[in-house]
Amino acid sequence: MKTDETGRHRPLEDVLVVDLTTFVTGGFATMMLANQGADVIKVERPGVGDASRYAGPPFVDAEDYDGPGRAAADEGESPYFWTVNYGKRSIELDLTDADGRGALYDLVSEADVVVENFRPGTAAKLGVDYETLRERNEGLVYCSISAFGETGPWRDRAGYDLLVQGLSGIMSVTGEADGPPAKVGLPQTDLITAMWAAFGTVTALYDRERTGEGERVELGMLDAALPWLTKQAGKTFVGEEPERMGTKDPVLAPYQMFPTADGHVTVACGNQSLWEEFCEAIDREDLLDDDRFATNADRVAHMDELEAELSAVLERRPTDEWVDLLAEERGLPVGPVFDVGAALDNEQVEARGVVDAVEHPAVGEIPVVEHPLNYDRADAGFDRAPPLLGEHTVDVLLGLGYDESRIVELIEDGVIPEP
Repeated sequence: MKTDETGRHRPLEDVLVVDLTTFVTGGFATMMLANQGADVIKVERPGVGDASRYAGPPFVDAEDYDGPGRAAADEGESPYFWTVNYGKRSIELDLTDADGRGALYDLVSEADVVVENFRPGTAAKLGVDYETLRERNEGLVYCSISAFGETGPWRDRAGYDLLVQGLSGIMSVTGEADGPPAKVGLPQTDLITAMWAAFGTVTALYDRERTGEGERVELGMLDAALPWLTKQAGKTFVGEEPERMGTKDPVLAPYQMFPTADGHVTVACGNQSLWEEFCEAIDREDLLDDDRFATNADRVAHMDELEAELSAVLERRPTDEWVDLLAEERGLPVGPVFDVGAALDNEQVEARGVVDAVEHPAVGEIPVVEHPLNYDRADAGFDRAPPLLGEHTVDVLLGLGYDESRIVELIEDGVIPEP
C-alpha cells in the first residue's frame, strides 16, 4: 500500500479495472472505483468510443491541442461524458480483431476487475466473457450488467433507463395525482444499477482477499431498481396500491413541497415533535387541537386538508424568509427548492468542496462533482480529467511490455489508431 507524505492512502489504489462499458450504468460504476483510487482503463472502439461522448448537446470546443486523442478532441467534448468518466484512462482497441483481443487479454492478465454491460451473449461472441478471461486470470473479479439479467424471458430485450423506470413501478408513483405517470428527471435506474455494480465489485474484491478466488458478479437493471421501492413495496405487501402523490409522502405528513410568495419550500416533519414545533413556528398552534391532524396517521389520512391549511400560511411570505425563520432560527427541516445551478453553487456545497475542478488536456479547467465519501486516514477523489478517446493507448501498451515496433504494427493493421 502506497502512502503520501502525510501517511494517507487511497483505498483502491492498487486495483486495476478494465472498463468495457458504455453509457451510464457501467460508466458510473467504474468511475466510483476510480474515485477511490483504482486505475480504470476504459477500452473503446477505435475512432468511435463510448456513445456517451456524442450524446449531447451541449459540446465544448477543444483548445489548440496536439496530443493523443486529438482527433476526438477536435469534435468537441461532451460534459455529459465527463460526468460518468472522470479519473479514467482510455485505450482504443478493435476487439473484433485477433490482435486487438490479444492486447486486451494481456491487459486482463494484469487486471483485478473487468466490468462490461453488453447484452447477454455479446461478450462471448467477442471472446471477452468471464470464462474466456478467467483462463488468463483466475483471480479476476468480473462484473456483468444488463437490462434484465442473463436469465428469464426478457433476457434478450433491449433496455434503457426509461424502460426500467416504467417496468419497475417508479414511474407509476412519480408525478401528480391527477396526471400521468412521470419519469424521474435524471437517469435514476442507470445510477441505481451503477451503485449496485460498484458495491458488488468491491464486495467481491474483499471476498477474494479472504478466499484467494476470483468471482463473477451479474446483475440486471430491473433487479437493481426493485429494492429501492421501499415504502411503496411495503404498501403493496399488505394489499394497498401505491399512487402518484406529487411531492407528498405515503406514510408521513407534512412531508412535501409547498408554495411560497416567490417559489417553493420543502417541509419534512418526520416525527410528532417536529410537527408541534412547526405549528408553533408558523403561529398555527390551533392545528395541534384539530382532530384531523392530531397524529401522523391522522395527517396522512387528511393530506389534502392539511396541504390547504399550510399552503395558505406559507404562500404569504417569500422562500428566504421562511428558510431563515424555520431552518436557521428554529432548526426545523425546511429548505428551498433549488434549480440545478443553485444546487451546485451554494454556501454549503462550497464549504464542503463538493464541486471542484480538474485540468482537461483539450479544453482547460473543467468542473467535477466529487463523490461524498470522506475518510479519517484515507483519501478519495478525482485527480484526473475524463480521458480523450484513445488518449492513453500507447502508454498502456508500453506498460504491458509492448515495444515501439509492435505498436507500429498494430497501428498499421488498424487494431489501434495512430496517436
